Amino acid sequence: MNQNSLRPVATAYGRALMSQLSGKMLLLSVIPFLLSVALWGALLWNGLQPVLDHMHALFTEYGWFSASGSWLSALGLGFLKTVIVPLLAVLFLLPLMVVTSLLFMGVVAMPAIVRHVARRQFPQLEMKKGGSFIGSLLVNLSGFVIFVPLWLLSLPLYAIAPVAVIAQAALWGWLTARVMSYDALADHASEDERIEIARRHKRQLMIIGIASGAAGALPGIVWIGGTIVAVFLFPFLAALSIWLYVVIFIFTGLWFQYYCMQALADLRAERGTNVVAAAM
Repeated sequence: MNQNSLRPVATAYGRALMSQLSGKMLLLSVIPFLLSVALWGALLWNGLQPVLDHMHALFTEYGWFSASGSWLSALGLGFLKTVIVPLLAVLFLLPLMVVTSLLFMGVVAMPAIVRHVARRQFPQLEMKKGGSFIGSLLVNLSGFVIFVPLWLLSLPLYAIAPVAVIAQAALWGWLTARVMSYDALADHASEDERIEIARRHKRQLMIIGIASGAAGALPGIVWIGGTIVAVFLFPFLAALSIWLYVVIFIFTGLWFQYYCMQALADLRAERGTNVVAAAM
């Protein structure tokens, strides 16, 4: 695999797309979706109105309605003044919903994705178990510790949608490349192989992450846009956003899995260990 070539990225994309459209992968999205909807349905049913009431009281007490109204008017977004409280609630809840969707996807779907890709494309690739559940957990947690503050800092950018998409894509690109590449190689690569692949293919992994990140930003924009139009659409758009996130995460997992496994097979071929030709 040429370290500077994007052709393997496109090849992995095509394989991931074909797998995503299979009945097995489509069904795989059901359980994480239902778990996320059940969790957030209960939380929103019991806690959304108190949160909105509390935020409304804070805005009234500290005069934030006037300040936010002036700021929005200066940006030409004065029409948002009437929905500023639910809009902010959506923006703060969104990363939490993303985290839970990704968590459920990782627990339920990622092991199945690893097995699916290994059996379908790389049946002879030796499993060296260079990663672990604890290692994956630490990578995820450390990534989210960095991601969430940056997400919060980027919230004002939603006033300018194109800039928000770019910022969100960059954030998701970094996070997904960090998390997914570890999980994709945890079972089959040794620690040395995983580090070497991350070093050699940093650019390609980031490209996959950014492309996935751009897709990952869309459900949030749809949700926020729908909430602006009609607040009563909030729960329906929340469920739709969760499902979209789960589907996007599964596709992203497949894309990283195919790319990383091919990179691992090529690395071992180069080193003359466990040489495997991927099935077509």
